[in-house]
This record gives sequence, C-alpha cells and structure tokens, in this order.
Amino acid sequence: MSRPRVVITGIAGITPLANDIETTWKRLIAGESGIGPITLFDASNYTSRVAGEVKGFTPEAYMQPKQIRHMDRFTQFAVAAAKMLMADSGYEITDENAYDTACILGIGLGGLHTIEFYHEKLLTSGPSKISPFMIPMLISNMGPGQIAIMTGAKGPNIVTTTACASAIHGIGTAFSELLLGRAKAVISGGVESTVTPLGVAGFTALKALSTHYNDTPTKASRPFDADRDGFVIGEGAGLLLLEELGHAKARGAKIYAELVGYGASCDAFHITAPHDTGEGMARAMQNALKDAGIAPEDIGHINAHATSTQLNDSTETKAMKLVFKDHAKNIKISATKSMTGHLLGAAGGIETVFTALALHEEMLPGTINLDTPAPECDLDCMADGSKHIACEYAMCNSFGFGGTNASLVLKKWS
Repeated sequence: MSRPRVVITGIAGITPLANDIETTWKRLIAGESGIGPITLFDASNYTSRVAGEVKGFTPEAYMQPKQIRHMDRFTQFAVAAAKMLMADSGYEITDENAYDTACILGIGLGGLHTIEFYHEKLLTSGPSKISPFMIPMLISNMGPGQIAIMTGAKGPNIVTTTACASAIHGIGTAFSELLLGRAKAVISGGVESTVTPLGVAGFTALKALSTHYNDTPTKASRPFDADRDGFVIGEGAGLLLLEELGHAKARGAKIYAELVGYGASCDAFHITAPHDTGEGMARAMQNALKDAGIAPEDIGHINAHATSTQLNDSTETKAMKLVFKDHAKNIKISATKSMTGHLLGAAGGIETVFTALALHEEMLPGTINLDTPAPECDLDCMADGSKHIACEYAMCNSFGFGGTNASLVLKKWS
C-alpha cells in the first residue's frame, strides 16, 4: 500500500549569518562566517569567548512589547521565524484547516536566559519577586505553543528534546504524523538560544568548546580539520512547513523538496561521547535510507553533523564509510557549522533548510576553515567552496548527547 508523500513548501531561518533565510543562504554559499566575540554577556574571564550570536534581532518587528516581555529569547526566535515561514509558504490557517495543522519543534535546553535571570532575582530579592510568567517563559514547549497561539494551528503541538538531535527528531515526528494522516500540514524545525553565562560555562566545563581561536573568531569552527579544538556555540531558528503532497498541490504551493526518509537510533554507550565505531550513527543513516526505499549509492550530498570536535568528526566519518562504503568518497559533504556555529537543538532545523535549498538551487554549500584535513577525516568535505551540482537525494545528520542519532533523506523536487 502506497503511503502519503510529504513535501517542504516553506522555509525560514534566523541565524548568526542573518535574520532571514535569503541573506543567510547567500552568505553561506559565499563562505562567510557568522561567528564573532560573545556580546550577549561579559565573557572576558571565560576560556571560550566566541559564539554564533544572532545579531540585531528586533522582536518588535514581529510581536507586541507585552508579548516580548513574556517570552524567552528562544520563543521570540520561534514566533518571528514562524511569521516568516507562513509568509514564504503562502499557507493560511483557517477554521477549516486549523485542526489539520500541527506544530512540532525540536528545542534542546529551553529558556536558559529566563532561568538565569530569575535565579539571580531570587537570590537578591527573595521569592516574592519571582514573576508568574517565569515558568511559562522557560519551558521548551512554549516555542510551538506560542507559534500555535500566533497562527491558530490547533493540530498536535509537540516539542522534542534530544540534545543536538532535537530538531531532526522533531521533523521526523512531523513526517510520521503526516504519513499517518494525523495532520495535513506541520510547522516544524528547531529553535535554540543558550549563549548565556551558564550555558557557555557548562559546555566549557565539558571541554567541548573551542578555546584556541578567541582572537580569530571566524576561524574557530573547523569541522574535519586537523586543528579543530571544539565546537562554537550558536543560536537561532530553522523552520520548515511540511505538507502532504495532495494538500500542497491543491493550494498551488511552491515546493522546495520532498522529504522521503527518517531514521533514528541510540548508541547506548556514553552520556556525551559517541561510540567510537560509529555504529549508532551509521544505524540512523541506514534506517533513513531504508525508510526512503533507496540505495546508499543514490545519495549525492550530505549535510553532516560535523561539530568541529575531535570525537564527533572522526566518528561521523567512520559512520559514513560504514554506510556508504566505496561510494562515500563520491559524496559531497557540507559542514555548515563552520559558518553558523552549532545551534544545538536548532542545528538540525536550519541544516535541513540548507539541505532543501541545496537540492532546490542545485548549489551545495562549501566548508570553511578546512585548511588541513585531519588524516582520519578523508572524505570530500568541500574545502574548495560551494559548487553548482544537481543531486537527486541528500541526507542531513544530527547526533546528540546520550548517544541519540537522527537522519533525514530529502529528494529533489521536479
């Protein structure tokens, strides 16, 4: 029995490169970096002082001042990106389709800004000074919740929280809802904003962040490079509108790409480190290929998780070799975190947007700062820049703490 087909009919992004997806994409293809010194707080006594911050974001352009005061920064990103998404897709939520329209996002940590602000207020002023809006501001599901309030989407409203795999798990859940007929359209993707004193301190304590490039921030994120020394924390949003194909065609929607496969797995090994064989990562990719009903040799492009940490990049390379064998050397691999930094729970959202655009525009993003490829990272990671290449199928990977892994397969729409 044939199953429904799912297409991407809208995209939006707020990133360290720009506050809209059109400018973000242009800068990404040009090989520009959105990484700079941390400005959201005083990081002068931190060993890692660089981040992929969203710059010049004006929430007033998307919501009223009272709404802004009652939203954490991550929720402001979610609502702003959703407004851009609805405009790009041309999709209108009405009384007739509201219950068929879902919102399912991936968010890793939620309102860390709010937690830190009110913890300080508790210590300095006491419990009577805590706002009744504190809890609704910090909980992760307020991202999709506020989008639903803004748009009127009354279908399933869900947040997936699986560390750095959150957004792809969210998109995969949205895909499943559409395949099962529980929705006709889903606002999906990922949102995150954790460039805060506690967020940066926590990842620094894990020795996960880059510390060697504080004076040259644009060089700090170096996926697959021999001189990589950790990831660069980032923030932002990447959203997509997913629709059942018949539903999209009936309204004459523009289609960017088709979503054809989703796979997930777990290493069951360690709280932060991937299994050194790459078996868990490979299983997620294999599951996505099986779900799509295609052979490994059909994949022409991968947007890799590629965090710029020693363990992730070497293990992901092993995993790609396990899955694709000799064909691995033929695949064009993009490491777009080299330009955006690592958006944590939002990473898979913006990187799925990039993957859809790569197929739609027939333009594959290059990888910057790959000056000396590490010997163990010997695949074609596009160190020589972006290229006009048409692919039929592409993959997007995300892997998170706790050994959680997720992959998507997209198909070019023609």
